[in-house]
Parts: sequence; C-alpha cells; structure tokens
Amino acid sequence: MPHSEHTARISVIGGSTYCMRGWSSLTCALFLFILSFSWISDAQAQRLQTHPEVSGQIETANDPHDKHTGGGWEGSPEGIAYSEFQHPIVGLGDALFGLAELGQALQYPRLLWTRLALPTILGAIGVYNLVWSDHDAWPIGSLGFVETFFGQDREIIEHKLCAVLALAIAVCEALRRTGRVRHPAWAAPLVLLTLVGSLLLFAHSHVNHPAAARIDLHHALLGSVGICAGLSKGLASWLPGASAHVKKRWEVAWGGCVILFGLLLLVYSE
Repeated sequence: MPHSEHTARISVIGGSTYCMRGWSSLTCALFLFILSFSWISDAQAQRLQTHPEVSGQIETANDPHDKHTGGGWEGSPEGIAYSEFQHPIVGLGDALFGLAELGQALQYPRLLWTRLALPTILGAIGVYNLVWSDHDAWPIGSLGFVETFFGQDREIIEHKLCAVLALAIAVCEALRRTGRVRHPAWAAPLVLLTLVGSLLLFAHSHVNHPAAARIDLHHALLGSVGICAGLSKGLASWLPGASAHVKKRWEVAWGGCVILFGLLLLVYSE
C-alpha cells in the first residue's frame, strides 16, 4: 500500500474515533442528566411520602393536572382515551419506518422514500409529541414554556425530552441520508440517542395512574426492545472485522426491533 494512502486511512480512522468520542461524551452527559433528574424526583417523592401532610399541600398547589382541569386527569376516562389515542399513532409510525429499514437490510429495491422514511417519520413523531404529548402543557395547554420544561411535572418533562431526542435523530439522519454530511461519526446519534431514549423508558412512570404497574411493565418492555434495537444498529455500524453478511444480520435485527417496538405501542392499553 502506498505510504500516502496508508496515511490518509489513518487520518480518517483517527478523525472518526475523535468524533465518536465527542458524540459519546455528549450522550454520557445527557444520560447523567437524566439519571440525576430521576434521582432528584425519586428523592422528592420519598420525602413527600414520609410527610403526607406536606405532600397534600404541595399536590394541591403544584399538580398541573388537577389545577388546570378541575379534577384528576391522570387515570381519568378522558386522560386514558387521550393516551390510548396517542401511543398507537406513534407506534404506527415506528412500524412503518421499521419496515423501511428492514427492506433496506434485506436489500430490496431501494426507493427514495424508504431511505428517507426514518428521518421523515421520526421528525413527524417528534413534532407531534412536542406539541400534543400532554393536553395541559405548552404549547396547547395552560402551562407556559418554563413550567412545561422546567416545572415539577416529571411526566411532562420526560415526554418533551423524548420529542427532542426524536427530532435530533431525525435531523442527523436527514443530513446523513441526503449526503449533506458524510463522516462515519454522523451514524452515532441514531445509535446513542436510541439507547438514551430506551433507558429513559425505565425511569418514566405514571405514579398517579391507577394502572401504574401495568404501564411500567409496558415501558420496561419498550425499553428492552429499544436497547436491543440500538445495540443492533451499533454492531451493524461499528463491529470490528465484521463481514457484510454479519452486518446484514445486525441490520435485519435493527429493523425487526423497530417494528416490534411499534407493534408494542399499537397494542398499548391503560
């Protein structure tokens, strides 16, 4: 191999490693923020359980679901209907772009829409959740922007955070799949943010819901499938020394996990 070509390869590999470390650092920081937020919320919940008289006063003063609807939205027939309408919509979108990803992995004729299905659908899901994830939150509800994103309702904050993650993946994948960015490290956000979002599902809880245990179990299933999806995509992209056949298998696993994730959302019930 000519010396110049060898040097160029080393430079590309070195640049990819540097960018990957950057993405990993950002993801770790985001994950630590989520863990810290969950820990603070859990600590506050335990403190309120220890002092029930304080808990009652705080819930009356700060519970946006009760304050803005005049009753308990969480677990009410209206709240359940709202949630059971939203989850299947997102599930349908996930299943559709999962089929597109599976088709690419199986090397079916690659139409343009299949390549752009993931960023398009994830972008739509991100916008939908950012606007309509919670009926009383910004921008459609009575809560303002600051109350929505920096208030005390952990459920709302986590819904909006998932929307931001979906939008971030959509933007990165749109740039990558349209050829605007070509560096291999731009494949990292899809993998890393998928893992972050999946781990977030294990911390996401509807504590005031009468079917909280059932919902938590469903979230744990979703989180497990999401982690399998992220790991599969990561192995398909960066498994050292893997043959094209092995990479194809991991791509098929990625597409299959995304479809399963969507199907689990389609049968979501409270």
